[in-house]
Amino acid sequence: MTIYPMTADHAASVLRIYEEGISTGNATFQTTAPSWEDWDKSHLTTCRMVAIENDEVIGWAALTSVSDRCVYAGVAEVSVYVALNANGKGVGKTLMQKLVEASEENGIWTLQAGIFPENTGSIKIHKANGFREVGRREKIGKMGDRWRDTLLLERRSTKAGI
Repeated sequence: MTIYPMTADHAASVLRIYEEGISTGNATFQTTAPSWEDWDKSHLTTCRMVAIENDEVIGWAALTSVSDRCVYAGVAEVSVYVALNANGKGVGKTLMQKLVEASEENGIWTLQAGIFPENTGSIKIHKANGFREVGRREKIGKMGDRWRDTLLLERRSTKAGI
């Protein structure tokens, strides 16, 4: 497995893996993947990466700004998705490590993530990479007719923004 910068050439694979995450019911409140154009607009242009094995994208990571306000310029939300057939291979862990490094190189001092409590694998990967749980958002959103909680995790850089 090798980590590369994400480009538009990876769009179909990125969106396919996102759809796989959606299908689990425990990765996001989204019900369908957006168009590449919408995905591209909503994510920071830096800190985008893909994991490739045998010429196939098996995972991706990217950041989303949490606010347009200048005081939050160094705060971003994390997205890490792994193809279902690549679970358990350390793809998520590797992507998260590289994403943390890239975020600090790009002046991001706080990373945050909202994760369903049932997504124990994602929580484990985040905590192994320096995230801590800072709260639980109860019944923050509805999936179908079921209210869902999310855990709010945060990682403060010891290198950027100090």
